[in-house]
Amino acid sequence: MKRLPVLLFVLSPVFLFAQENINKNKFRQLGQELPTPNVYRTASGAPGHEYYQQQVDYDMKIELDDETQRLYGSSTITYVNNSPDDLVYLWLQLDQNVRAKDSDTKKIETGEINSRMSFGDMARMHNDFDGGFKIEYVKDNAGSELPYTIVNTMMRVDLPKPLKAKGKTVIKLKWWYNINDRMEIGGRSGYEFFPEDGNYLYTIAQFFPRLCVYNEVEGWQHKQFLGRGEFALPFGDYKVDITVPADHVVGATGFCQNYSQVLTAEQKQRFDEAKNADEPVIIVTQSEAEDNEKEGTKEKKTWTFKATNVRDFAFASSRKFIWDAMGVDIAGKKVMAMSYYPKEGNPLWEQYSTRVVAHTLRTYSKYTIDYPYPVAISVHAKAIGMEYPMICFNFGRPEKDGTYSDNIKHRMIGVIVHEVGHNFFPMIINSDERQWTWMDEGLNSFVEYLTEKEWDKDFPTRRGPAPNIVDYMKGDKSNISPIMTNSESIFQFGNNAYGKPATALNILRETVLGRELFDYAFKEYARRWAFKHPSPADFFRTMEDASGVDLDWFWRGWFYTTDHVDQSLDAVKWFQVDTKDPAVEKPLAKKQDMESERYISDIRNENGYQSVVEKDAKTRDFYNNEYDPYKWTILDSEEYDKYLSRLDDEEKGFLKEGINYYQIDLSSPGGLVMPVILEFEYADGSKETHRIPAEIWKMNDKEVSKVFMSEKELVRVVLDPTLETADIDRSNNYWPARQQPTRFELFKSKDYNSENPMQRAKRAAAKGK
Repeated sequence: MKRLPVLLFVLSPVFLFAQENINKNKFRQLGQELPTPNVYRTASGAPGHEYYQQQVDYDMKIELDDETQRLYGSSTITYVNNSPDDLVYLWLQLDQNVRAKDSDTKKIETGEINSRMSFGDMARMHNDFDGGFKIEYVKDNAGSELPYTIVNTMMRVDLPKPLKAKGKTVIKLKWWYNINDRMEIGGRSGYEFFPEDGNYLYTIAQFFPRLCVYNEVEGWQHKQFLGRGEFALPFGDYKVDITVPADHVVGATGFCQNYSQVLTAEQKQRFDEAKNADEPVIIVTQSEAEDNEKEGTKEKKTWTFKATNVRDFAFASSRKFIWDAMGVDIAGKKVMAMSYYPKEGNPLWEQYSTRVVAHTLRTYSKYTIDYPYPVAISVHAKAIGMEYPMICFNFGRPEKDGTYSDNIKHRMIGVIVHEVGHNFFPMIINSDERQWTWMDEGLNSFVEYLTEKEWDKDFPTRRGPAPNIVDYMKGDKSNISPIMTNSESIFQFGNNAYGKPATALNILRETVLGRELFDYAFKEYARRWAFKHPSPADFFRTMEDASGVDLDWFWRGWFYTTDHVDQSLDAVKWFQVDTKDPAVEKPLAKKQDMESERYISDIRNENGYQSVVEKDAKTRDFYNNEYDPYKWTILDSEEYDKYLSRLDDEEKGFLKEGINYYQIDLSSPGGLVMPVILEFEYADGSKETHRIPAEIWKMNDKEVSKVFMSEKELVRVVLDPTLETADIDRSNNYWPARQQPTRFELFKSKDYNSENPMQRAKRAAAKGK
């Protein structure tokens, strides 16, 4: 038998070092991080030629019991399997089970007892609310019971036979649940009770068992709902009958099919007038709402709504509602912008809400796609901001005397913009919120920033501008997550999922790509993935594909790491060409020596005593008596002429041009590579800005040097002069160094005055009388 030699391969230190350098290269491609392109999702970021998604249609009958605060429902669900796979079961989401007494959310909730606890904290600790769906049955279309298994906030329905690819099935469900008091135990939906008049305002969502998404990315997306990671839902058509007390006003996803039955003739006329109005028209007035508050009724009305190609359904109902509306032209189609609010929301809501809804629809349509739905609704509900197709619930309540602070006004406008904007992200561009919060909240917060600034250039925007994210970026890294972190595992949820991605996109727009390239690519992403299910890779790839710019370094730094930006202007070195002309260089050398700083001992010795050489002529020679290093001779001139004879005309020009050369030394201690923006100020007062792409760091992301030329004398340099890069330490951004004082406030005692400026103005006016 012939024996084969055993070969032992040893990786050399040189190979390992090279591999380590490759792994540290901040400009390496996102190869391993992104999924392999396929027939469903292409390398360009577009849907592939075999992309599919499921269709789920709902026909529901809902009754709201205002006496017991319960919701009763039944649904007929038609599920169309557009996938290439046979399905033996369906998974549905039971989000209300997050409030069940045995929910995992309660079991994993952490907390501490402090020396001071609020009554609200105690109420939540003692909460024994009986939440969660009470499923009465699950049946097939023939009325036969279907077996089902509830797993916390998910339910598996086993089908009698596999649902073939391209086939469809129908299931029927019946359920009820207790509606939660939002003001006591929180929640995205529920009710608010008004003790002054004994009435309720209901904002109802996640109120029915909803199908999970099934696709080639996750299979069934049935990750449990723990309360933070929101929703992943398929598109479908809805018909929903909502039965409520007869004096209630209802706003919902979709367009109401029976206004003539549920509104008075006068209210219906106002609604028709609102379609072509230039400003909001009141449909249900405050006096009508106040009459409803006082009377109450045992009678019922059913409001019928239809919605096409939506991923979810929600509604609001109350006898307290004032309702106004106006038509908005979106690409030649009338969209009804509407607001529902109790009198407690006035005067803010009547003045601003519907106008802000209309402005949001116009602005988002400009940056993404034209708003496709017939209505967009803003509902006032205290202490919440939550979004659903065509309807959202928003905070922003004035004081009881009708006054409000500037902060409350802007927060109310901001939350309306944000929640109405969610119609685009994720209701239309339908990303997986359960997995990636940033894909809807971050992108939406970015367009919210643009929309707020188009509302008011001085709008006090919280998220989007680069300087606003600095405190977060320079924080403790153990308390910061990469943006590419699952929704349930994020540290500092607001900063990570809203603020940082919004800032990153703003920097991409203003500093990396420029507005024209960015806006085109962003709009293309919205166009490609409208009414589809995009993933992070689809967004990253589309932005590169449509802009023509390699952005892997940007996605890696901003989305996959917790690095921060800290660029440092380490040195500015001034050079001029040595002309070799003794008539120029000798006097210049003398001038520089005469103006140079002198050592203290030499200054003091000058007049303090006579040295030996000064006193004794015999100690002096040629170098003491005759030699002048700054005087040139005929030999110097001849040597210069000989030097010139070896140069061509272009080379001689370099000697005589009088150009200043400035070497700028930069470093990046923060680790997050970014473009370099330098502002030069010259002795004549003029300024010049140099914008250098981030690729300047591609061979060395720690330190680089770059040479600039100018006929002018440079007196000042500022790194990132317009606050574009979220640099966390600006003390090293100036040459010469600039000291910036930090101001502090003196106080005598704590000011307990809690007046808002409007109240203070009223008090001042009263005193003036």
